[in-house]
Amino acid sequence: MGAPLGRRLLKAGFSLAVFTRTRSRADELLAAGAEWADSAAELAERVDAVISIVPDSPDVEQVYLGPVGVCAGPGQGGLAIDMSTVAPGTAVRVAEAVQQRGGQFVDAPVSGGKTGAEAGTLSIMAGGDAEAIERARPIFAALGKRVVHCGPTGNGQLTKLCNQIICGLNLLAVGEALVFAKRLGLDPKTMLEAVSAGAAGSWAVDNLGPRMADRDFAPMFMIDLQQKDLRLALDAARLRTVPLPGTALVQQLLTANQAAGEGREGTQALLKTLERIAHVHN
Repeated sequence: MGAPLGRRLLKAGFSLAVFTRTRSRADELLAAGAEWADSAAELAERVDAVISIVPDSPDVEQVYLGPVGVCAGPGQGGLAIDMSTVAPGTAVRVAEAVQQRGGQFVDAPVSGGKTGAEAGTLSIMAGGDAEAIERARPIFAALGKRVVHCGPTGNGQLTKLCNQIICGLNLLAVGEALVFAKRLGLDPKTMLEAVSAGAAGSWAVDNLGPRMADRDFAPMFMIDLQQKDLRLALDAARLRTVPLPGTALVQQLLTANQAAGEGREGTQALLKTLERIAHVHN
């Protein structure tokens, strides 16, 4: 996600410095005019706003709280925007560290995937104080089509977990419909066309359904990452005694994909698990 976000920022006229743990992943942005920083701490010293997007909570803590992290530098008053999907408690801890240095922090996870990042059409769910979010809006305008202030720090992450609950259950619904259609002799693509404009229409029907029908399991969003997000949702629900039976079911079904060595495939590969259960063969 970092590369397409960086391209959008350069296209919008922002000056850009980058740091990533594997420098070769930044080659395209460096060739396009970005500057390299040797650490997150150095990066924070050189820029007005830091944007991070990494896989999981420990990665965010390393980027901000590690020995050469954002909070290790001497800078004061900077803006930090974390667009990762992580535990809400992680966002709160990092925000406190940034604020202790005189900076402002926004947790701003996104929905829309790599396609949305490339097109600048992401949905951005922002948590933090209103002043920090207003300060971030020019950056958000280059990256997304909708920015919603969801409340205080951590609420951006909680809202993203709601998004992932809905996505997971939509994924299951599309997969089950395709297995049902195949077993009953319907053409999957015709079925999808017929339902897409009615009450069953959704992003999952439009984007994941055709990939399932074509048996295209290349990742738009990997199963391993979806599983991390569902784990975060279930953990947050457990702390508040909120039952999420559908979410737990999707998480277990995707675990079957992981057990079959399919964790790095796209989430639409859930179809394979559903086919195995139903004894549907290609």
